[in-house]
Amino acid sequence: MNRHHVDLSVVIPAYNEERRLAQTIAEVTRYLGASPLSWEVVVVDDGSTDATAVVPRRAAGGDPRVRLLRLPAHRGKGRAVREGVLVTAGRQVLICDADLATPIEELAGLREAVAGGADAAIGSRAVPGSRIDVRQPRPRELSGVLANVLIRLFVRGIADTQCGFKLFDGDKARAQFRHCRVDGWGADVEILYAFQRRGWRVREVPVRWSHRPDSKVRPHHYLMTLGEVLRIPLRGQEVARTAGVATAFLALSIALYIHLWADPWTRYLTDGGQDQNQWEWFFAVTAHNLVHQDNPLFTTLQNHPSGVNLMANTVMLGLSIPLAPLTLALGPSITWAVVLTAGLAATGTAWYGLFARHLVRSWQAAAIGAGLCAFAPPMISHANAHPNLVVLFAIPLIIRRLLLLAERDHVTRDGLVLGLLVSYQVYLGEEALLLTATGLAVFAAAYALLRPEAARGARRRLAAGLALAATTGLALTGPALLFQFAGPQSYAGLIHGPAGNDIRALVEHAGRSLAGDANVAAGLSMNLTEQNAFFGWPLLVLTTGVVVWLRRRAVVVALAAVVLVSACFSLGPEIVFYGERTGIPGPWLFMSRLPLFESVVESRFTMVCVPAIGALLAIAADHVLAAAAVLPRGPVRILLGLALAEALLPLAPTPIAAADRPAAPAFFTTGVWREYVRPGRSLVTAPPPDAADATPLSWQTAAGMGFPLVEGYFVGPYGPERQGVYGAPPRPTSSLLRDVRDTGRTRPMTKDDRDAAREDLSFWRADAVVLGPHPRRPALHATLTELLGPSRQVAGVWVWDVRNLVQPSPDPALS
Repeated sequence: MNRHHVDLSVVIPAYNEERRLAQTIAEVTRYLGASPLSWEVVVVDDGSTDATAVVPRRAAGGDPRVRLLRLPAHRGKGRAVREGVLVTAGRQVLICDADLATPIEELAGLREAVAGGADAAIGSRAVPGSRIDVRQPRPRELSGVLANVLIRLFVRGIADTQCGFKLFDGDKARAQFRHCRVDGWGADVEILYAFQRRGWRVREVPVRWSHRPDSKVRPHHYLMTLGEVLRIPLRGQEVARTAGVATAFLALSIALYIHLWADPWTRYLTDGGQDQNQWEWFFAVTAHNLVHQDNPLFTTLQNHPSGVNLMANTVMLGLSIPLAPLTLALGPSITWAVVLTAGLAATGTAWYGLFARHLVRSWQAAAIGAGLCAFAPPMISHANAHPNLVVLFAIPLIIRRLLLLAERDHVTRDGLVLGLLVSYQVYLGEEALLLTATGLAVFAAAYALLRPEAARGARRRLAAGLALAATTGLALTGPALLFQFAGPQSYAGLIHGPAGNDIRALVEHAGRSLAGDANVAAGLSMNLTEQNAFFGWPLLVLTTGVVVWLRRRAVVVALAAVVLVSACFSLGPEIVFYGERTGIPGPWLFMSRLPLFESVVESRFTMVCVPAIGALLAIAADHVLAAAAVLPRGPVRILLGLALAEALLPLAPTPIAAADRPAAPAFFTTGVWREYVRPGRSLVTAPPPDAADATPLSWQTAAGMGFPLVEGYFVGPYGPERQGVYGAPPRPTSSLLRDVRDTGRTRPMTKDDRDAAREDLSFWRADAVVLGPHPRRPALHATLTELLGPSRQVAGVWVWDVRNLVQPSPDPALS
């Protein structure tokens, strides 16, 4: 039966109730039949040993609105209720006992409470207005009172948790019952506790109630209920379990970076190109700016004298600022290693928390999905060089706050927290936030089409919360964003060519995956840090099977839409199939024309697929594990293990490659540079650092950021259109030195070359030119000698003192 085809679903748990179940069904159907509601009745036979299973059809007279759900074994009332609720289709779900101790006519009061804004209305025998027609025996009543006093320590503000007459909002009941684990009488406490934790409104409604002489509740059941309540995953237990999962993820992350941690001060991630030098410099310059009380959004320590707009680069101020003490104490190399290692673990832990609270009831299922989110091939690829695309722990927190906004009325609190989280993510990485927002927009659109009533119900809360979040976010990030887009050295958009995924990249394995072929992966990606797809065909087949299997769940279809749309965007402006350009335009051809999107590397959109696939696997694993609780566990768990092993084991990453890097020359580490570079003047390395070789940045950090460098490895403006490029617009002398570096060939220097060198050195306000260790050192030395004259070999480098060649600066402070 499709969702929301009825107004009301009634769930009746029954265990050995053949004698009184028929009367209960008759009274319920008679009452509902006289109402204008569309309805269904789900009787759950909890493994009865009598003829309970044959009663519903006889009592209903063949009415298809009354159906039986039969459990293969007796597991308890809580399990029966849970399984019954999960197969309902009603906008509202009523749970009533098989003995109908509370007359069905009391439903009117509960419906009135839900219409008044409650998410759950529970019949209560302990609030003013209630009436007990037939009381329990005194010993049983005293046992119930004592147990209720203790139970209320867990579920505050509710006087009677155990009355078996409860009405729930259907969507919220189905969403939350999936997470419940208690099978016995304590399930009433568990579901109410869960509703309270999520901020959903629970209202007690006075009802008539009569004790039934043949009630199955005995005094010892209250003790059993207390024991079950103590086993409910309360906050402390959840924290302990989350800590265990976080520890496991941290261990996996350390294993991934084991080659880096062998000696983090000297080891370098070789697959990341020059990015480690750049990122260590970002951490170092942020700490330097804080110590010297300089603007954390700008510096002239690179690209002197024009400078670098740090806010327009991925400096991750959200981490580089709080970790500045670590950088100052142990160096930027340690900060780099800590950010990558702890960032992956924190990201996986955050996804685990989201899945465990809002998506699945099994912690194992949540851990499976979260593990993929943290260690999927696109994540591992960026783990070589791009912490801004790896440290994503704020993203699940943002999604959770959006879910809470949609579900409850704490708009002010949730809107403010959402604004704080989004602001923090801006200072961690704006590209990840843009990708997330796109994926969430696709999910919201798909879910709204599938569940329009739920969308309408959440529309006002979301609109108000998002408005408040936007106001908060603008207050916290507005000045920084204005500096980023309109401040010095800002740019209008990042230039890069088409970078879409080949369709083949979706089904192959990454070079660092256990089943990957490095040569095949290299041929299907821009570089080793941009292997953004590579899910492997087994995972895609499994994901497709999950979607087909669970297609009746709106959240599954919406997640599938996110995967499909994001994968299509990642194909770029033209579809490429197995290396062949097809001429078929991709959806990105339109998206790339939108503001902000023109700077996104389109192949990275498959990163949006990662958490969506992780969520689908978590849902599927949760269903299988739930089935294992009532079916033979061995075969079910074996099948689940085989399916996951087939899909995930080939994706298991091998440790990230690292190697020793040469130590910085003593010229920088011992402070000899101070004899050649005056305060406010710059040092020119031969050649200046750029995206091809940013080694001089590590020399600068080794010198304590004591002098500015010219040009560098960053993103800045180029040309009259101020388009973003990597590095500074090259000057004639830097172009000359890079040509020698790249070719190893020299040429005779002309007067124009020497005049250009003097002009460039004056522009750079340079005091010295330094040639450090380099494979093309002889050719570079010969070129510089002919260009600038003789040099001195000092502390492992060649130095040209150019102070006499540079025109005096018009700025007295720099003279």
